[in-house]
Amino acid sequence: LKLKSVAKMNLIKRTTVWPLIRNTVFAVEKEYSRRFYPIVKRSFCTILPLEQQSQISLLHEEIKEFTNPYTDVLNELTEAAERGESKVAAEWFRKALHYNLSVSSKKNGLMTVLAYKELVRGGNQLTTENLRLSHLLGWCLELQHCTILITDDIIDNSTTRRDQLCWHRRDDVGLNAINDALLFENGIYELLRRHFRHLHCYVQLLELFQQNTFKCMLGQSLDMLISRRNVSTFSVEAYTSIVRNKTSSHFFYLPIALALHLAGISEQQIYDDCERITFEFGNFCQAQNDFLDCFGDPNETGKLGTDIQANKCTWLAVKCMERADERQRSIMEKFYGKNDPQEVARVKELYEELDLIEIYTKYEKETYNNIETMIFQACNGAPRKTLLKMLNQINQRDIK
Repeated sequence: LKLKSVAKMNLIKRTTVWPLIRNTVFAVEKEYSRRFYPIVKRSFCTILPLEQQSQISLLHEEIKEFTNPYTDVLNELTEAAERGESKVAAEWFRKALHYNLSVSSKKNGLMTVLAYKELVRGGNQLTTENLRLSHLLGWCLELQHCTILITDDIIDNSTTRRDQLCWHRRDDVGLNAINDALLFENGIYELLRRHFRHLHCYVQLLELFQQNTFKCMLGQSLDMLISRRNVSTFSVEAYTSIVRNKTSSHFFYLPIALALHLAGISEQQIYDDCERITFEFGNFCQAQNDFLDCFGDPNETGKLGTDIQANKCTWLAVKCMERADERQRSIMEKFYGKNDPQEVARVKELYEELDLIEIYTKYEKETYNNIETMIFQACNGAPRKTLLKMLNQINQRDIK
């Protein structure tokens, strides 16, 4: 059941049969999950409040505006590369940038712009130049994500990303992608040097990117090291540490922190509340990502799932080991981390046997409600509207 029309949804929800419809959909979803070994994108029945749905629809126009500096970013970074007196290398850099940046949803970088606009709304800071700077910060964020995703795909030996071959999988690229990822990272500091060094927040922006890149790489390292261990050693603590460093810091906290510094916000409580909320974003998003890696349709997710084969410490694996009896634990220990399709299928069957699809669906709904409450309780001055947009974009699988 897909309710895409806000008007239709509003009409249906006002009828007396709405509770019956909603309960019926849940029942159908549960039965379908049990009988047909599903390909599930997300909970079918996540119906957002109408106000929040209208906010999501606004993103389409805002993304168009955010995309405007794209060509300028390509040109500036290409020109910077040409200073090395190697036109061939500069042309290759541009090709790598376009291949990886052009397929991004742009929504992570856009969140910096939206948060900045919310923070300075009503003041005299929202000038054309400052708005342009917020867009450029968003593109620096997009560059950082490309750096991280390229290296992540190499480590995980992934095949596809965002509906196309991973950069390192192209015949003309290979492990040269490692050098390209380093170029992307240094492109961030080139843009910051060109456009932000006259601002008081310049050093803070530099430190934010450096610290969050470092945290993410630590998370990548921990993810890799734990994947070498037996699944019986997986724990909630290890999983939480991976998520905090690998996902929460740079995908969710960094966009907001960049906007706070650009807007000149100095109140520490605002930073603390935003960090606490975005950490929960990371938990929510990573659990969703782990679930879709196993049960998602590659046509919808844009990538082929490899978590089971790669012996990853995922939300599903941790929940499975928590709930498994001795027989089920032995199945996991025998088949988890194997490449054989039949062994992978056996792990998925065990996930179904333990009702992890139903457990995830419940987790998704409860987590959404808990984070929403945290946002409303954040101190005055926090960009609540932008945080809500981020939450709803995660829920719609339209961010990260």
